[in-house]
Amino acid sequence: MSILAEITKANSRLDGDDVDWLRLLVGDWQLIADLSFADLVLWVPRRDPETDDAEAGAGDAEEPDFVVVAQCRPMTGQTMFASDMVGERPGPRHRALLGRAYRTRTTVIAEDDGSRFARADVVPVVRDGRVLGVLSRHTEESRRLGASRMERNHRSSASALLDMVGEGTFPTTDGLSGGRRGEPRVGDGLILLNREGRIRYASPNGVSVLYRLGSEGDIEGRYLADLVTGLVDQRGTVDESLPLVLTGRAPWRTEIESGRVSIALRSIPLMRDGNRTGAVILGRDVSEIRRRERELLSRDALIREMHHRVKNNLQTVSALLRLQSRRASSTEAKSAIEEAMRRVSVIAVVHDALSQSLDDALDFDDILDKGLRLAPDLSSPLARVTTRRVGSFGTIATEDASALLLAITELVTNAVEHGFPFDPDDPDAVPVDGTIEVVPERTEDRLHLRVVDDGVGISGDRGPGDGLGTQIVRTLITADLRGTIDWRPADGGGTEVVLDVPLRPAD
Repeated sequence: MSILAEITKANSRLDGDDVDWLRLLVGDWQLIADLSFADLVLWVPRRDPETDDAEAGAGDAEEPDFVVVAQCRPMTGQTMFASDMVGERPGPRHRALLGRAYRTRTTVIAEDDGSRFARADVVPVVRDGRVLGVLSRHTEESRRLGASRMERNHRSSASALLDMVGEGTFPTTDGLSGGRRGEPRVGDGLILLNREGRIRYASPNGVSVLYRLGSEGDIEGRYLADLVTGLVDQRGTVDESLPLVLTGRAPWRTEIESGRVSIALRSIPLMRDGNRTGAVILGRDVSEIRRRERELLSRDALIREMHHRVKNNLQTVSALLRLQSRRASSTEAKSAIEEAMRRVSVIAVVHDALSQSLDDALDFDDILDKGLRLAPDLSSPLARVTTRRVGSFGTIATEDASALLLAITELVTNAVEHGFPFDPDDPDAVPVDGTIEVVPERTEDRLHLRVVDDGVGISGDRGPGDGLGTQIVRTLITADLRGTIDWRPADGGGTEVVLDVPLRPAD
């Protein structure tokens, strides 16, 4: 749960939909803070711990108390609050100021009392006709008195958005911030449109954004849609949402690609009493960002192709080993080659999964199930052993997947070979039936694993032996995976191998 939701739940009786609305506001109010060159503070009325009256002060003489649930600092100017205010409550005088805006549902401007509330705008936060809390805007004196054209246009746009907050028309559910990388901000480029879609003001960065598309000359007074569409028509196709964004009729985003130039645009319609009065257009040159994304996509494709080729090469090696085993005259040599062939095939299973995924983690259950199907291939028809997984591994980091899969398949193969012995030269040998279970117990960053068979078992004195398979497993678990391994007799007969392995985080 977010801090905003925790504090709101603990201090007020706003319902889930109300809290979601506040989340939308907090997710997009950086725009207002940057346009205002001001700090924003969100206050919600506190629940009376004694009366538990959610409407305390809404219609009575007593003012409701408030608590800060969120705060936003401007990226275009200095902050007035060096410390975080979340969780703070107002003093008596400022409590009355907040209560007046909350009660009357109108914007209230504080007196110039020399405090951080000096000339602050206090705006009711409305949803569906209900006041959820109040938002205060705090501006340093030099910014309040700033008279440059840029500051006037920025602050007027911010005031229009604050009016929309008071009317319940901002934020909008389909105009949230935080889409693709390169989301435009106020400092990247600002263009203000009037009701007809003409450019009434463009910041220097906003002008530069359009110039990168190929625009020339003065742009103010021109229709933004005509200006941009004319440039894009010469070099590329127009996105279907582009006209609505360029005219400021919808709170959407679009992206324009013209040659090697990529421009991200976001539109925020300005509304008053249900009527559109203009729009704020934010623009940013994202050419370099998109170029790097394309490079990353190409690199990802190259890595997948590399894993695919490694898998193919490993399968070729396995096929060559199979041919070699057919020519081997010694039973011992043939068995050794077949073991090598199986190990190569197990590693190929992991590279096959990596060739089909861009993630840093793999669904290990699917990989293990494929690997286990390879392990009993070394058993004779006289040993009918069923291998099954009991439980789930979840996702495993790619760095751990190969070593873990190879270790488990080695353990299963050893269990098949040594847990269910038979004499292949005895014509009267009776088939041996058995079961091997792989039982994972997974926590977030650790894996506890048991490989249990119901074969002949292992004595505590004899131990697991020192064959090649055992040496491989020990090396993989202790050196590669930094874990521990222990062989012991299983309850009811058979052998139980216990592994405890720390897992790398799958980012």
